Amino acid sequence: MFKITPVQNKSRQNEICEAFGVAYREEAFAYIMYDHESGEVMGMSQFEINSDGGYIYDLKEAPDHSDTEAMFILGRQTMNFIDLCGSHKCYAALEAGEERLMSAIGFKPSGDKYFSDMTGMFDGHCDHS
Repeated sequence: MFKITPVQNKSRQNEICEAFGVAYREEAFAYIMYDHESGEVMGMSQFEINSDGGYIYDLKEAPDHSDTEAMFILGRQTMNFIDLCGSHKCYAALEAGEERLMSAIGFKPSGDKYFSDMTGMFDGHCDHS
């Protein structure tokens, strides 16, 4: 069992970024996914929301950890939060996460980044493509 939670403390966010080998972005939001029993961090995302939509910088799994389904849920949770904030367009860096994962959560390559139109993706209907 795992839990996904926002990172409330910027020092903690910086520590997580260092452990994952990604650039710390002070202005970005972050989520961590951790094993509920052991407390071990399993994955993280770092993202922002602006007038152009959401932008995911990082969607990374912990080193030496492999759980595709959990990473799918972390990615979709990140996108859902962006959508709930009113930004229905989401972009992601090409290096944000594994290509297979990015595709599975709804992104398509678009030039030098990924793109996903999240309109209707989280409204409870199963007709979004």
